[in-house]
Amino acid sequence: MKETVIKTEKLTKRFGDFIATNEITLEVYKGEIFGFLGANGAGKTTAMRMLCGLSIPSSGDAAIAGFDIYKQTECIKKNIGYMSQKFSLYEDLTVLENIKFFGGIYGLTDKKIKSKSEELLYELGLQSEAKKLVGSLPLGWKQKLSFSVAILHEPKIVFLDEPTGGVDPVTRRQFWDLIYSAADRGITIFVTTHYMDEAEYCNRISIMVDGRIKALDSPANLKKQFSVGSMDEVFFELARGAKRSE
Repeated sequence: MKETVIKTEKLTKRFGDFIATNEITLEVYKGEIFGFLGANGAGKTTAMRMLCGLSIPSSGDAAIAGFDIYKQTECIKKNIGYMSQKFSLYEDLTVLENIKFFGGIYGLTDKKIKSKSEELLYELGLQSEAKKLVGSLPLGWKQKLSFSVAILHEPKIVFLDEPTGGVDPVTRRQFWDLIYSAADRGITIFVTTHYMDEAEYCNRISIMVDGRIKALDSPANLKKQFSVGSMDEVFFELARGAKRSE
C-alpha cells in the first residue's frame, strides 16, 4: 500500500472573479518524484503556495504530510523543504555558515548540524570550499547546495520550483542524481520544470492548463495516450488550447 503524503480534493483559489486554480484533485505518494507542469499562467505557483501552507485556499480540501491545509499550516512548514529557481541561500555567508544557519532554522541540534554539515560537504565534494563565500560558487554548485540544504532536516516532501533554470545540461543531470538519492530515502519530490526532458525523469506528471489539471499519469502512459513520442509533444497538445498567460 502506497503512503499518501499529498492529497487534494477540488482545491481552488480565487482572486476576486479570477480563478487561479480550479478544483485541483490529486494524490502524491511517499518517495515519488512528481512533476507539476504547465505553461506560464497555468496556476502552478498559486497551487504550490497553497500546498506549502503559504496561501489559504478559497475552497476544497487538502492534507500535506498528514496535516490539514487550513488548520495546521505551521506543522506543514516544519515537514517540508522548499527550493526556488532564484537562489535561496545567503551569498555573503560561507558554504558552512549557510548549512549551520539553516540547520538552526530547521531546529536541528548542534550535534546533528555538525554531523549533517560534514556529511553534506563530503557528498557534494565541497570540503575544500567550506569556508568560501557562497556568492563565489558557480551557479550549478549553488543549486546543488541549495537543494541539499532544503532537505537537511529530512522533510517528508520537498517542493522544487524550476530548480535547474539556467544551469548547463551536465549539471542538471548531476542535480537529478541528488533528487533520485533523496527519493530513495523516502523524501517525496514535487517539482515544476520547463524542461521536458526532466519531465521524463518523473514517476508521474500532472499538466495544468488554465488553472485545471488536464492530464495526470506516468510519462510513458501520457505519450501512449496522446500517441506521441515525447513529453514535448504531450505538453504542446494540451497547452496549445490555453486561453491565459502571465
